Amino acid sequence: MTERAIDTTTVKLLQDDLQIAAYLAQPKEPGSYPGVVVLQEIFGVNIHIREVTERIAKEGYVAIAPAIFQRQAPGFETGYTPEDIETGRNYASQTQASELLSDIQLAIDYLKSLPQVKKDGFGVIGFCFGGHVAYLAATLPDVKATASFYGAGITSRTPGGGAPTVTRTNEITGTVYAFFGTKDASIPQEQVDEIAAELEKYKIPHRVFRYDGADHGFFCDHRGSYNPKAAADAWEQVKQLFGQLV
Repeated sequence: MTERAIDTTTVKLLQDDLQIAAYLAQPKEPGSYPGVVVLQEIFGVNIHIREVTERIAKEGYVAIAPAIFQRQAPGFETGYTPEDIETGRNYASQTQASELLSDIQLAIDYLKSLPQVKKDGFGVIGFCFGGHVAYLAATLPDVKATASFYGAGITSRTPGGGAPTVTRTNEITGTVYAFFGTKDASIPQEQVDEIAAELEKYKIPHRVFRYDGADHGFFCDHRGSYNPKAAADAWEQVKQLFGQLV
């Protein structure tokens, strides 16, 4: 299928006295499109996340990437140096699960306000820290399709503290696709096994993908760990997943 021409812009999501910046990409052609929320890595809504948002829009979705570090560092965006990683982890450690869910719901509500967006089920895709948050976001009633890429800590913690995010698996009402690399030192395969077992236990429609030889961040072509083969296959799976929303 030919890629659609798209428009992109930055919008403000308003909640009380908080303004959350968000990157919006949508097809130029008038129509009715499903909505997808894109969740950043610890590096902010940087070029990689904007490119993913645009890529999704070109497939026929209205995609939005909210700045989920807005409370900690408005406008934060960085690269992938060791110093960048340390800074990003620091901001991620200050987030709260309840606030993240509220911000994601705010993004969904914004999409609902757009006349070209279908209102009957939304997608979420997240990477790295956003992969963990995507699993959390799968518990929102509006979310019907979730793509979680190498989200570390799902079985061991939740943002802000409390029971690990995996313990909320029973709250998920849609489909979950989870993507991991077998060389990812931050996510031992035992944790992937635990996630798969919980999804199975609660009969959540799901698929768990494990890419041999792929490391953390394998989908990001701006990182040294980029794995073209794994990334290409994962993208095909994502398109199949979000195809359920069309």
